[in-house]
Amino acid sequence: MTINWKKEVESRKDDLFKDLFDLLSVPSVREDEKATESAPVGPGPKAALLKFLEIGERDGFTTKNVDNLAGHIEYGSGDETLGIFGHVDVVPVGNGWNTDPFKPVIKDGKLFARGASDDKGPSVAAYYGLKIIKELGLPVTKRVRFIIGTDEESGWKCMDRYLQVEEKPDFGFSPDAEFPIINGEKGNTTIRLYFEGQNAGTYTLSSFQSGQRENMVPAEAFATVLVKDAAEAEQLKTNFELFVKEQPVIGEVTVDGTKVALKTLGKAAHAQEPRGGINAATYLATFLVDYDFGGDAKNYLETIAHFLHESSRAEKFGTAYTDEKMGDLTMNPGLFSFEDNQKENMVALNFRFPKGISPEDLEKAILGKVKNIKLKRGRTQEPHYVPVTDPLVATLLDVYEEHTGLKGHEQVIGGGTFGRLLDRGVAYGAMFPHSIDTMHQDNEFMAVDDIVNAAVIYADAIYRLIQPEK
Repeated sequence: MTINWKKEVESRKDDLFKDLFDLLSVPSVREDEKATESAPVGPGPKAALLKFLEIGERDGFTTKNVDNLAGHIEYGSGDETLGIFGHVDVVPVGNGWNTDPFKPVIKDGKLFARGASDDKGPSVAAYYGLKIIKELGLPVTKRVRFIIGTDEESGWKCMDRYLQVEEKPDFGFSPDAEFPIINGEKGNTTIRLYFEGQNAGTYTLSSFQSGQRENMVPAEAFATVLVKDAAEAEQLKTNFELFVKEQPVIGEVTVDGTKVALKTLGKAAHAQEPRGGINAATYLATFLVDYDFGGDAKNYLETIAHFLHESSRAEKFGTAYTDEKMGDLTMNPGLFSFEDNQKENMVALNFRFPKGISPEDLEKAILGKVKNIKLKRGRTQEPHYVPVTDPLVATLLDVYEEHTGLKGHEQVIGGGTFGRLLDRGVAYGAMFPHSIDTMHQDNEFMAVDDIVNAAVIYADAIYRLIQPEK
């Protein structure tokens, strides 16, 4: 039987976008300050999870909620289980949006909303692929679990809990990256540098703050500096205004007596490729570093300006490294916090590392360059790779080629997806080679046609993975 997957998706296009709009309208940013026992990562992610499960129940699927952290929509039966991993949490929105990030709108063929491309749009596209298979009553020999997470952008608490109480699928994919396929992912770890908070110069660094998530290039940075007199404050203001005219950042500065408040505005981007953004914090530090700060404040600014600024490959630590298959090690300075006379002032460095270099190597290099600090490492994920000869990879590439007419090929990325949870797990779509990547950026969007075409590919791919053997 030949199935016109394109026709099946087009006939459900209005329903698909209605469901997607409903999900995108839920502000599902993790909020630890609002977390409760019944909403472990905050009310927004919980609400989005419940909405997705409600859609699955409406369509006649079996659903399960795991502690309001994760859930699944299940179909079919068999000895093997195909896992499809999506997530409904989103990163914070930032201040540079031209539309309300939680009121989705289509303009010029593009769907604008936080989560449009990461990951509500792709997840709904994949869900509709499974929905079509169910509605057509096609024969299947494997079980499918569409697994929904609520904490992918932070600590993966959702999947930790899910896999504690539910069986792990045998193979699968995550619609959270790009086509033709992502069958390799770099390792991922965050190393936090902690500084004391003493000032000892004629200038006082009262405060330095930047960043929303360690996996985002920070778009805004703020510093408050105390100087010896009003004339010095005005001179600092003048110098800063000249500085930002020559740099790719926007600056704001105000003077209140001997207190100077400075702000830089850069460009957010996903940490997997820091070169896609403009780090507002490191630019602000490069301006401040040449002034007469002392003690821990001086060490803090010098570390940022001398070792982190424009060093996305960690080359200034002497750890630039490239693997032939997995590519470059990358470093994103994502979070910054310094307060005068406070302990544990911090910079968080998010590393995406290929095989051949370890977090221990990175820590040793940092301690060899930066003095009077303490290090603390967060969750570490080792590099992940599924060979292109694996039947899962081969099948997914075949489907991509047939629907696009383009040659499929393997890819390794710095991003971390739920695909790496499985030994035979990959990321598959939903961005195409022609797509513009706006993940983690202001004015995030996904082209309407890309969502539709991804749903077509997902429907065919899912069915080929679970259909009876020919």
